Amino acid sequence: MRITALATMLIVHGTRALARPLRSPAIAIGNFDGVHLGHQRLFERARAIADAQAAGSSGGPGPGHAAVLTFEPHPAKVLAPALAPRLITTPARKLTLMAAAGPPGRPYLDVCVVEPFTRELSELAPEAFVDDILVGALGARALIVGHDFSFGKARRGDPALLAARAAVHGVSLEVVPPVSVDGMVASSTKVREFVLEGRMDGARLLLGRDFSLSGEVVRGAGRGRGLGIPTANLRVREELLPLTGVYAARAHAGGAVHEAVVNIGSNPTFVLEGALSVEAHLLAFDGDLYGEVLIVDLVQRLRGEERFPGAEALKTQIGHDIQRARELLRAGGGT
Repeated sequence: MRITALATMLIVHGTRALARPLRSPAIAIGNFDGVHLGHQRLFERARAIADAQAAGSSGGPGPGHAAVLTFEPHPAKVLAPALAPRLITTPARKLTLMAAAGPPGRPYLDVCVVEPFTRELSELAPEAFVDDILVGALGARALIVGHDFSFGKARRGDPALLAARAAVHGVSLEVVPPVSVDGMVASSTKVREFVLEGRMDGARLLLGRDFSLSGEVVRGAGRGRGLGIPTANLRVREELLPLTGVYAARAHAGGAVHEAVVNIGSNPTFVLEGALSVEAHLLAFDGDLYGEVLIVDLVQRLRGEERFPGAEALKTQIGHDIQRARELLRAGGGT
């Protein structure tokens, strides 16, 4: 158990790491995979409630903490690993996105508590979860959850039970209704669906940003360089990969953002039944990226993966892909 910091957000790795409770915290609770617009609404409400509590306590110790309580690993990974969803974000990326949530210069969250999820925790009665963790360990003064929030043994806890038990301790509860964008409810399930279908525009709509992949650049077979189109081969960290194909993208490397074309697939022109790989060709870039961590924002799927009759036909098609990606990205595609 430890305490670290990310930007202006304090990260507490387990409630046992707290030497004392947080300062009059308004706490949003959830798994928050993807940190989509629905999640961000909970963070926004935590900020607003923490600020309102401070404004209502003249002469008090100052603003309360806008905080979030999340869990690692995802509960499904512990309780039903064979059925657990492929996560949209890595744990580290999730924390980075949480810390960045909010308008420039005014982040929503002050503190993130990452509670280790274990079978022992899953057996805790919902009343004990409120009494011992939310109130006892964290000193909650306000709680913020989504409309479908459940917790405690056998997921018996729901917003109604949470409201009743919180009231015993004088803690308020706000249940945030679903957040809809263009008639679609923002949910991790829907984001996964869009990503698996290669529909980056749909994922972007619900995330409020482009869907990203990240990973260390490792050595590949060198086929791209042999074609005069060198690629960075990624050892991808994310569990969720989009539909195979070629994507227009933006790559973050060395503190700069580069236009890119990304191929997700098995290289069928050269290998039959090859392993899935993620390769990024950075446009107008000439440098060595081996060992660096590359983040690629996938903007639009250009085409499916194809098997070409030979290297020259593939090279010609890649040239067309690069031109389409350049035009799309320079026209302002994505975020």
